[in-house]
Amino acid sequence: MSKTLVSRYLSSIVKQGTLTVSFADGTQQTFGQPAEGFRDVALTFTDSKVPRDIVLDPRLGAAEAFMDGRLTLQQGGIMELVELLRANTPWDRGGSIGPPSPLRRLSNRIAFAREAINDKLGSQRNVAHHYDIGNPLYQLMLDSEHMQYSCAYWDDGVETLAQAQEAKLAHIAAKLALRDGDHVLDIGCGWGGMAIYLAQKFQVRVTAITLSREQLALAQERAEAAGVADRISFELVDYRELPGRGKQFDRIVSVGMFEHVGRPQFETFFEACANLLVDDGVMLVHTIGRIGSPGTTDAFTRKYVFPGGYIPALSETVAASEKFRLIATDTEMLRLHYGKTLRQWYANCLAHREEIIALHDERFYRMWMFYLAGATSSFEYGGMCNYQIQFTRDRHALPLTRAYMARAEADILAK
Repeated sequence: MSKTLVSRYLSSIVKQGTLTVSFADGTQQTFGQPAEGFRDVALTFTDSKVPRDIVLDPRLGAAEAFMDGRLTLQQGGIMELVELLRANTPWDRGGSIGPPSPLRRLSNRIAFAREAINDKLGSQRNVAHHYDIGNPLYQLMLDSEHMQYSCAYWDDGVETLAQAQEAKLAHIAAKLALRDGDHVLDIGCGWGGMAIYLAQKFQVRVTAITLSREQLALAQERAEAAGVADRISFELVDYRELPGRGKQFDRIVSVGMFEHVGRPQFETFFEACANLLVDDGVMLVHTIGRIGSPGTTDAFTRKYVFPGGYIPALSETVAASEKFRLIATDTEMLRLHYGKTLRQWYANCLAHREEIIALHDERFYRMWMFYLAGATSSFEYGGMCNYQIQFTRDRHALPLTRAYMARAEADILAK
């Protein structure tokens, strides 16, 4: 029965490009037709339970089967498989690779709602799950220059990952409209790339906070090596604790952190930021976002990648900020930039396969590659994008037109 259902499921999805499936009973089926621009992939289900697991929850079932070696690929890799499925069902034209079964969907919603509470203790535990798995993995995957674990900016003439990440830093710095002497708060500073960049390019002080002990230690080392440790203060602290200190900042930047806040905490985040920003201050939030309406986090991502995380829709992000009179002075959508970035990370992980397996194990490596492949397809064909939202508390805080951004960006890159 499960074999029949998964065959119907695949035949309803794969129309262009081919997917050849060898089942555990020795039979084989091919779905789709060869088509220019679409992949041809061949895989094997090594036991009869794989079709059932996929029918119950396509994303989680396929992921765990691949992680356990029960779904193996003979033509193409996991990136090619996920791309084939997504390319046939793009979000733009109403496509979907299929939801979990009703029972799985209900249990996922209940678990998502419970985890999304994301109090201070839960936030640190969730961050540790993803970021405290060891810096060496990220050093193998990310650009060595800035160690940016967020969407790069692929401007004209940008060719390498390092160039794209530097372009992203300059793009954000230009939107902050920095002034000499500004005190900048970096919420979710990662390995210090943004803080170090700002301290190198501007006469500013930076307070950079994270909940990851691994990130904190390496960020401090990198700031020392860059010669700017005297102007950056790194702290292991939750953003919710800062307003109680009574200090405010001229500029606030948050890159790739808002996805970890959790939907019930959106208003808490923006209330804290409003209280931390001076009257004529500027804030920039760079976050993964949903192109469409609000949703939930799938079971695979919750279980293996980002527990407690939630990708926000633009509507709910701005709605939360409006309650604290934060003015959304500029909003930019980065449509395909993260797909290009993820493909670079995927290629780096392929190149360092043996080192990553030595650091962790084969199952972890497969999980990580499935995560990167699935994320890539979500940005290229699914409902994900990136938003950069600029906020102020005073409508007079910035120039009348956006021209200052382009001028500043060119100046920064020329430094």
